[in-house]
Amino acid sequence: MRWSKAIWRSKRPTALPTTRRHHDAHPAPRPGRHPAHQRHGYLHPGLSESPAEDLCDQADPEAMINALLAGTRCMYANEDSTHTLQQTFDALFYPALGLDPTALAPRLARFYAEVFPRLRHLTAPRPAAQRLVTAARARGYRLALASNPLFPRAAIVERLRWAGLDPAHFDLIPGYETFHFVKPHPAFFAELLAQLGCPEGPVVMIGNAPEDDIASARRLGLSTYWVTDSPPPDLPAPHGAGPLEGMLPWLENTPPEALLPQMEHREAYLYRLRATPAAFHTAIATLPPAAWHRRPDARSWSLTEILCHLRDVEAEVHLPHLRRVLTEDNPFLPHIETERQAEEGVDQHQDGAEVLARFVALRLETLTLLQNLPPADWVRPARHARLGSIHLTELVGLIAEHDRLHLRQAAPLWRAYPNGTGLVE
Repeated sequence: MRWSKAIWRSKRPTALPTTRRHHDAHPAPRPGRHPAHQRHGYLHPGLSESPAEDLCDQADPEAMINALLAGTRCMYANEDSTHTLQQTFDALFYPALGLDPTALAPRLARFYAEVFPRLRHLTAPRPAAQRLVTAARARGYRLALASNPLFPRAAIVERLRWAGLDPAHFDLIPGYETFHFVKPHPAFFAELLAQLGCPEGPVVMIGNAPEDDIASARRLGLSTYWVTDSPPPDLPAPHGAGPLEGMLPWLENTPPEALLPQMEHREAYLYRLRATPAAFHTAIATLPPAAWHRRPDARSWSLTEILCHLRDVEAEVHLPHLRRVLTEDNPFLPHIETERQAEEGVDQHQDGAEVLARFVALRLETLTLLQNLPPADWVRPARHARLGSIHLTELVGLIAEHDRLHLRQAAPLWRAYPNGTGLVE
């Protein structure tokens, strides 16, 4: 069995999320099977132990295997904040086979409702994981699953049940319908935190996969606990390692301030900038029109107003400032007021979906501008009207921090809907 898990804790008693993969997603391969059947029998929302077998009346089995592998590679390579992993996979898989995804949807739903649960006997829960989740919840920690979202969410939820865990105990469960990046891309963790509304306080990633779980989380700037029977003797703080049973004692003996995310470096900034539009894309994709304009109170912004502000700042502040720093010698950057329209209610009447699309397009321009810059460009200086001397890395850090503030502002709004409790027009 393979295991991965992550935890983060905030200043509030209920704000420690934990993430963990609780068992192997794939049943043991059968002798004599095609290697791709063995590795990818459940990768796509397949319809049997081998998708090629179940869809033999729809497509050639070998062609399906090739399409599965190609679609999976596309999901691993995806860096597009506007396309979920499902959209990325489907865009290659179905056209390659000449299949209609809409026509197959009932068949896929039936598979996950009736067939997939019967595979439970091929896995076994780990009681230590059940005890860990129970103990973490008793301590007021928030839990989130960080399983790689290469599957439909229904499959990942079912796997939690196989592990003897209640899906309701997790604040967030990823799926390929709702995520844009996969491990080992550190943007996966940035997207996970963004979808949670960037909770404050310590964060720990717990997992057993050295590259997918531990190294990628560290690249973003998260503390980690590596589940292993052979912990390295020279593990740098604030990272831990050892058996699963040792995780909570390690956590409680580590000062909380040592576990705060350290995401103030240029690599992490780029992951965070990519995750912001991805999180909004997922959270708002299915909202009805009325939800865009609802406010928690008369003095707060709606989702439309938040997105208008992000769009305007990207267009009028972030992109112009970055371009000037990269093309001019120590330019002066004026302060530009961008909150007036939201405060006056002008933005409230705009089309939220169009605003989001424009913000995403602008953010992609920002990322294109920053990708592959030589190290010397990251320290190019400027003079800011309010902040004084500043260099490019610091400017990009301000963009990431601005994103964080407004993700925290927006998250309660998208979580409150559709119940709408406490929201007013």
